[in-house]
Amino acid sequence: MTVDGRVVRGERTRTMVLDTAVALATEAGLDGLSLGQLADRLGVSKSGLFAHWRSKEELQLATVERARDQVIEQVIRPALRAPRGVRRLWALHDARMRYYGDNSLPGACFFANAEFEYNVHLGPVRDRLAESLDEWLTLVRRLAAEAVAAGELAAHTDVGQLAYEIEALGLAAALQSRLTPAQPSYQYSRQAVLDRLRALCPEPNLLLPEGSI
Repeated sequence: MTVDGRVVRGERTRTMVLDTAVALATEAGLDGLSLGQLADRLGVSKSGLFAHWRSKEELQLATVERARDQVIEQVIRPALRAPRGVRRLWALHDARMRYYGDNSLPGACFFANAEFEYNVHLGPVRDRLAESLDEWLTLVRRLAAEAVAAGELAAHTDVGQLAYEIEALGLAAALQSRLTPAQPSYQYSRQAVLDRLRALCPEPNLLLPEGSI
């Protein structure tokens, strides 16, 4: 089967544009994202972008999908290479903190910013953000449940509560890292999650020793 080079180049261009849109949305907000603003940032014509997305809402939804893909590429896939159980659950949080901490996005976390922004906005964009959050929390709960089933977290562990706590600590680190950059937010978040998991783990030595994060 022959691959059309124009299709490949077009897809690469589309991905590059959406990467820029994700970064821009963490600065100016997803609601403030527009084809004109994106064209100005890229130094291209607005009409060229209009061929890909016919409306602001289409662009916003595509940006949410690209941000989701970035999390899969940079956080979820690396974490899933860790051994199944508590180490995989820890790896997910650790990979998330590393992703935020590498400063690839001006606002640290696209979803933290967009979820706060769209908390009271009704419509398809808010709905997709809510779905993405539910997908993420479902993954965290599943990894926690696997750790319980493997005997690597206590049998009485409330996986819903644990997922909520891990998400809250990740969210706080992402937001505070930009507001108070002198504070080691990511280190605090890592240590808090590590302490929580070790307290629930019958074999805490499965996780990193204290102070090695």
